[in-house]
Amino acid sequence: MSFDFDAVVVGAGAVGLACGRSLAARGLSVLVLEKEPHIGQGVSSRNSEVIHGGLYYPTGSLKARFCVQGRRQLYAFLDSHKVDYRRCGKLVVATDEAEVPRIEAIFEQATANEVENLEHLTGAQVRALEPGLNAHAAILSPESGVFDSHGYMLALQGEIEDAGGSVVISTPFERAEPLPGGGFAVTAGGEGGATLTARLLVTAPGLAAQDVAGRIAGYPVERIPAGHFGKGVYFRLTGKAPFERLIYPPPIPGALGTHYRKDLGGQAVFGPDLEYVGGEDYSVDPAKAAEFEHYIRRFWPGLPQGALTPDYAGVRPKLHGPGEPQPDFQLHGRDVHGVDGLLALFGIESPGLTSSLAIGEAAAEGLVHD
Repeated sequence: MSFDFDAVVVGAGAVGLACGRSLAARGLSVLVLEKEPHIGQGVSSRNSEVIHGGLYYPTGSLKARFCVQGRRQLYAFLDSHKVDYRRCGKLVVATDEAEVPRIEAIFEQATANEVENLEHLTGAQVRALEPGLNAHAAILSPESGVFDSHGYMLALQGEIEDAGGSVVISTPFERAEPLPGGGFAVTAGGEGGATLTARLLVTAPGLAAQDVAGRIAGYPVERIPAGHFGKGVYFRLTGKAPFERLIYPPPIPGALGTHYRKDLGGQAVFGPDLEYVGGEDYSVDPAKAAEFEHYIRRFWPGLPQGALTPDYAGVRPKLHGPGEPQPDFQLHGRDVHGVDGLLALFGIESPGLTSSLAIGEAAAEGLVHD
């Protein structure tokens, strides 16, 4: 039978657009559906815009593989599309001797993950690079950086459209039903929405991953992983940015912890913390500044009193609750849910932005058989 599109992708964040790009690059007709009035309005626009090296993740995990592969691809993509970035490097800092074993374990993990050009630094070497930083020792990852995530997503959208595909905004996914001979009837567009047909379906809607999977007829409910909303807030520094490189203390349980970055505009931003919430709450409580100040002074004792101002908040689609181990990305194909032509993505939080090109490639490879 003939289809309206070869592939429909749900979600026009970085990962959904990267999936659409990889499918379109294989000659498929692609439609990307986005419920918001602009692309990248959700998880993709409310993060640190950090290009991660791939230091922390268990060797062989999807996070480790996709982060390293995606990061290498990302710099080349940003160069070719003239999207702004700064490969500033990252310091993972032990603020006292007790933290040294933790950063040593990160070094070993990163080496096993084939992260390039890592260096051990003494406290004196760190202070030579970043005067004012309190460090007993540190790891330098020169491959880490910051970039213009929105410019990146516009470039992905451009590639999809150049290949004849479409990215449609303000068009929420409503439901999908597998067709008897293969493919899907997909209904989208809210009130008075339209139904179209597609041979392949990819769901990459970030925080709505569980809800979207539940709207696909025949998707076994017991195979939809439980989701949690992990909120993180950011504070901006009033005054000159104190450091050139990304500054990360050792990770906290369930996340990488509150870190420092100098953004592309030259301003200093700290965050995110981690708080589990019941839904999409993007408020920033100014009273949290005191908690941030206390934490930041461990690695930057010179933080002036009252110099932090509330900036923004993000919510991450987590697959683990408080105190639970952090799981891997989940890409559910037919082997998990039993539905031909469907790939459903869950738990694509950090380092999902860095990993997006690699995730897009994996999605296309898993669905398109020569």
